[in-house]
Amino acid sequence: MGTRAVLHRGPKTDQIERYTPAERIAHWLTAGTYVYAMATGLGFFTPYMYWLVEIVGGGPTARFWHPIIGLGYVFTNVYLHHQWKSDLKLIPEDRVWLDKVKYYITNEDDLLPEQDRFDAGQKLFYWGMLYCAVILLVTGVVMWFPESIGRSWHWVLPLVVIIHSAAALITIGGLIIHVYMGVFMVPGSVKAMTIGYVSRGWAILHAPLWYKKVANGRTVK
Repeated sequence: MGTRAVLHRGPKTDQIERYTPAERIAHWLTAGTYVYAMATGLGFFTPYMYWLVEIVGGGPTARFWHPIIGLGYVFTNVYLHHQWKSDLKLIPEDRVWLDKVKYYITNEDDLLPEQDRFDAGQKLFYWGMLYCAVILLVTGVVMWFPESIGRSWHWVLPLVVIIHSAAALITIGGLIIHVYMGVFMVPGSVKAMTIGYVSRGWAILHAPLWYKKVANGRTVK
């Protein structure tokens, strides 16, 4: 599904709608449900983090809400996938960007190919989080209803717990990178996801292919 970005011309700067209200709401719902599931999950994972469980009401409360809010996290991911799936497909420029990612690390962006609405790094983050969400859903359901597994298959449960924990830890690592990049490395990203708009200069610098589509009045797909 594509989104139509709107270019608003003002006296000082041109503002481009980067995220619609629905996209922003879904993003922050995804973030909120993830943080709750992460905090309670860490509390269940190790006694050293159990204080996180105490903050949200204690063990029984966290045990009740963890899987339910986890489902909410998956559902918001599904919605965002519906909204952004065409924007997050890898294009030829992305593959070149990944081959030259060292220039991104050394802040030599002029040596990198132009990027679309989301750069290759954002796309890899998205797909990694989405696949992990599927793994967390499947393993989480098994852990939610362990009595549904026959006695002869109980040996599977420890493996399910390990896979669930591994997927969760991968998403935590991804989240740390995502927040660091959005807050410190790409100024304006948090503001864009909060108010929905970026300046024309921001778009030209960080998403030139996307900007060209917007400037030409095309629907961004």
